[in-house]
Amino acid sequence: MISNQILQNTIDGLKRISRINFSILDTDGKSLVTTTEGHNPETYESDVLSFVASPADSQVIRDCQFFKIFDEQHLEYVLLANGESEEVYMVGKIAAFQIQNLLIAYKERFDKDNFIKNLLLDNLLLVDIYNRAKKLHIGTKVKRVIFIIETLYEKDSAALENVRNILGESQKDFVTAVDEKNIIVVKDLSDDYNYDLDKIAKNMLEALKLESSDEYIHIAYGTVVNDISEVSKSYKEAMLALDVGKIFFDEKDIVAYSTLGIGRLIYQLPLPLCKMYIKEIFEGKSPDDFDEETLTTIGKFFENSLNISETSRQLYIHRNTLVYRLDKLQKSTGLDLRVFEDAITFKIAFMVVKYMKSMEF
Repeated sequence: MISNQILQNTIDGLKRISRINFSILDTDGKSLVTTTEGHNPETYESDVLSFVASPADSQVIRDCQFFKIFDEQHLEYVLLANGESEEVYMVGKIAAFQIQNLLIAYKERFDKDNFIKNLLLDNLLLVDIYNRAKKLHIGTKVKRVIFIIETLYEKDSAALENVRNILGESQKDFVTAVDEKNIIVVKDLSDDYNYDLDKIAKNMLEALKLESSDEYIHIAYGTVVNDISEVSKSYKEAMLALDVGKIFFDEKDIVAYSTLGIGRLIYQLPLPLCKMYIKEIFEGKSPDDFDEETLTTIGKFFENSLNISETSRQLYIHRNTLVYRLDKLQKSTGLDLRVFEDAITFKIAFMVVKYMKSMEF
C-alpha cells in the first residue's frame, strides 16, 4: 500500500501540470487525499459505491470523471478528476495509469524490503535466498556491507524515506529497519572498486547531520561480504560494533567491526569472570576509583603510546611531574605503566570495568 503522503505528492504534481483537481478515495468511498481545498470528496460516497459495483473501469458521474485503479486484479482506489471534458478524461487516464504503476513499484519495494529483513535476521533457508533473489532481480555474487544508523528517535516509514532521500539511495542499495531503534543500509559496493568504508560512513554521517536536528547519530558497520547469503554476517558484526562501541568507544560517532580489537573479546566475557579478574589485579579496588587527575593522566599516557615527553607536553606539566604521578600509581596498584606488560594489564582491566558498569544498566 502506498502512503497517503506519496499519493498526495503525486496528485499535487499532476494538478500543477494539468490544472485539474484530483481526489483519491478507497473502495468504501472514504477520502484519502485531494487537491481541492474545502472540497469534501466523500459527498460522492454513494456514487463511488455504485461505481465500484459496476463493471465499468471509468465513468462520468455528476461533474466528475471516475476511474478504477487496480493492484493486479484487486480494486485498490477510485480516482476522481473534476470535469467532464475529453481533456479531463485523458489526463485522468494518465493519472490513473501513473498511480497504478506506483502501486506496482511500491509492491516490488515492499517485497524486496521483506526479503532483505528476513535475510538480515537469518530467517531464510539457503535455497530460498537464491530463489527469491532471482525473482526480485537482486544480484547474489555481489560485494556488500551493512551500515547501521542509530538516532534517538523511533523509526517509521517516513524516517526511512527521509534517509533514502538524504543518502541518495541507488537502485542497488537497500534502506530498511528490523526494529524501532536503528536504520539499516545494505550498501552495494560492486561499482566501487576503491571503496573506503570509513569515508562512506563519514559521508553518511555528514549528510544526516546536515538534514537532521538530531545531534545523536551513531553509525556502525560490519565487514564486506561477497555473497548475498553472507549479508546477515555483516549485519551481526555491525550490531556488535554498535553495542561494543557504546561501551569502549563512546566518544566516536563511527565504529567499525574491524576496529573493535580486544573490546570484542571482553564483551563476550561472563560478569563473574570479570569481577574475579578485577579483584585479582587490584585486590578489591577498581581503576575507576582513581581521582580525575590520575584518570586523565592514564588516558593521555595510553593515547600517546606510553610516550612520557609527548604526554607531559599535552598535559602541560613537567616531565618529572608525570613521572611522579606514574610512580604514585605504581605504589598503589603494583603496576608500572611504563612497562608494556603492566600497561596492557591496566588497559584491559580498565576496559573490563567499563564493560561491567555498562552491564549494570
